[in-house]
Formats: sequence, C-alpha cells, structure tokens
Amino acid sequence: MLDKPIAPATRIVRRQPAALSEQQAEICVLGAGISGISAALEAARLGRKVLLVDALPTLGGQAVNSIIGTFCGLFSNGTHGFQLTHGIADDILRELGAEGALHYRREHTTVVLYDEVALGRWVERSIAAAGVTLLLGAVLREVRVEDRRIAQLELATRYGDVRVRAAGFVDATGDAALAWQAGQECREPAEGVVYGSQMMVLEQVDEQHYPTRAAISERLAAVGERYGLIRRDGFAFAFPGRGTALVNMNHIETPLDPVASSATGLFGKEQADRSLRFLQNEFPAAFGRTRVRAYGLPGIRQTRWIVGRHHLTVEEVRAGTKFADSIARTAWPIEQHHYAEGYVWEPFDEHHLHYVPFASLTPPGLDNLVAAGRCIDADSAALSSVRVMGPCIAMGAAAAHALDLAGSGSVHQIEIAALRRRLAANVDERP
Repeated sequence: MLDKPIAPATRIVRRQPAALSEQQAEICVLGAGISGISAALEAARLGRKVLLVDALPTLGGQAVNSIIGTFCGLFSNGTHGFQLTHGIADDILRELGAEGALHYRREHTTVVLYDEVALGRWVERSIAAAGVTLLLGAVLREVRVEDRRIAQLELATRYGDVRVRAAGFVDATGDAALAWQAGQECREPAEGVVYGSQMMVLEQVDEQHYPTRAAISERLAAVGERYGLIRRDGFAFAFPGRGTALVNMNHIETPLDPVASSATGLFGKEQADRSLRFLQNEFPAAFGRTRVRAYGLPGIRQTRWIVGRHHLTVEEVRAGTKFADSIARTAWPIEQHHYAEGYVWEPFDEHHLHYVPFASLTPPGLDNLVAAGRCIDADSAALSSVRVMGPCIAMGAAAAHALDLAGSGSVHQIEIAALRRRLAANVDERP
C-alpha cells in the first residue's frame, strides 16, 4: 500500500497558445558538442552569464552521443608528442585519467580512447558546476538580425516555444545552423557528400587474441564485399582491460534533407551489424562471443559550413602557415572521407603543426557571431584536418574569449594581440 494517497490528475484543455518562454544571457552557445562545451565552460569561467542550447535532449553532441570514442588532434606527432590544446582538455585528461576511463595509443601520433559514459558524466557535472543555463531539446526556428547583430532566436521545444536574447552567440551546431538561418553565406560540398560513420562499442572481446589493426584492414579489403560492406577499411580499437572495442568500419551519407537524413541511422546500423558479422567470422578467437554494447547516433563529418573572413586552404595546412590571428593548432592528418569505399589519409612529419586563424571563425556580415568546430570556413580537405576534437576544443575557447573581449562591440574589431595572449597555451606553448 502507498503511504500517502496520490492526488487526482488535473483535467485541462488547451484554449490558447502556450506562453512564450523568455531567456536572456550574455553569451548563448548553440550546440553542446565538444566545441560548444568548451565555449560554454570558458565563457562561464570568464564570469559571463551563459545559455547552452542543443537540439538533442542531452549534452555532449557527437563526442558522447555518436560515440566518437577518441580524442584526435590533441597532441603533436611522434610516439611521444606534446599536448597542443589545453583549457578543458586538461580537465578531461586529468579527471577521466584518474577514473581509468582513458587509454593512450601512441603510434605516428597520440590518440586517446575514452569511455563515452565517463565523458558524458564529466560534461554534465562540469556544466552544472559552472552555473551554465541549459536549454535542451530545442530546435532553432528563426533568427532575427538587427544592425549586423543577432538580436534574438526563436526555438521550439516539446514544452513550448522559447525566445532567446544575448549579446553574443557561438555557432557550434556543426552544420552552421545559426549562421545559415541568420542569412549568412555558407558552403556545402561541391560534389557528392562527405561521408560520416556509424560508430559502435562491442563488449566481451577476448583481448588475448586481439588482431592487429593491419590484419583487420587487410582482411576487410579482401572479403568486405562478401559481407555487403560499402567501406573497405576502418578500425576496431580495443580498450585494454575492459574487454570492449570501438568500431568504425562503415560510411554513411549525411544529407541535409530531413527525410533522407532520418533514414541514415537505420542504414548505418545495418552496416555496423555487417561489420560485427565480419569480425565474428574472420577473427573468431577475439570476437566470437562479442555483442554490441552501444550504437552511437549517426556520426557526421561535414555538411554545411560558414563563409568567414578567411578561407583556410589545404595548401596552408600543408605549409603549416601560422597566422597573425592563430587561435588553434593541430598536427592531425588530412583525413578526407569523400568516397564510399575508403578515404584519403595524408599524415605529416613529427615536427609539423598547422593552425586555424580567428578570421575563419567569423562571418563578415555579423558582429556578434563566432563559429567553432566543424562549421568554420575552410576548403574540404583543410577542414578534414582541423575538425577533430583537439582543435575543436581550442576553437570553442577562442569563441568565448573573442565574445568576452567584444562585449557589446564587434568581434571584427577586438584587439587580436589581446586574444592571442589569452590563448597562448593553445597556439605557442611548447614543452
């Protein structure tokens, strides 16, 4: 029996439109992936009132919900490269490392595998502790622009519409959704698509019999067609001591059309299941008892991005051009997924670094918008080398500091030297 009686439900009928909720902030960040989380936390640490918005009902974006599973581009090349990005990256490495939720793979560069559940909880705890206001499950419907400034956003949630006003905005949506709806010029792939991937985590992996990455790739190239796999390369990284593996062996289209994009997840999971059958049959000692622990949401590499004040080119990436307004750096290879069967992998030498200029984050037609993450301005090949986790964290931090410096003014008129001083650890620091 219940200790206390349950009050009867109230019967209501909707007779008029729901009241519009109003939210006000100094800095509004759209997109709660790794670049948006970095921007929100950095802005909060600067003492700004921050509103973080995402269309998903949860935090973490692709880093958590698509189970990217690896921090890439965070270290320089070589088996013992040095850390290139700091800020929240320091906190993540320290705190997840203390939990045993990280594993470092040191080959031509350092890739850090992470437990997506641990990262998700770290994000949630950090956002709550920073006092950031959240608006989740909110879809952007309309952007009002006045005198070169975004004045307000209209968003829809299942609980009613929300109006947001802020002094500055960060577009960390990945698809340049804010810039696009604000009427700014954007770019899309000129031909075809840039393929994404359907990630999954396997459990009950026998680590004692685990094959090398080369062995998996060679076998996949030889017999992948037999399993109906479109992509003929990929990896299955084991997380030592946990009996789990992170698998990335497929390509999925990621169109901007709403109906076509809705079908992507089903196709991606079907391809992921074929990858599992391949691993079970071809490497039974390691994967014979394996099952899927989790499927990620469809992983997107590139769809739409802004036209900024500087168009970062692959020639600048290859040359390691360091700009007067550099705000991020990485050594990650050119990793262009533009054909279904495979991808271009162009690594750099141990001493190479390339940079992201602040001008690539700023649409020229707006004074209070900064982009961060995979929707900054670059050609497709250059973007493939700077849209990974390390530089995305640095770009989020740069967006927060630029808007803090701009205040009610223009991000195009801030003192670049002051911005560079704030971001020196992510651009100039060396061991």
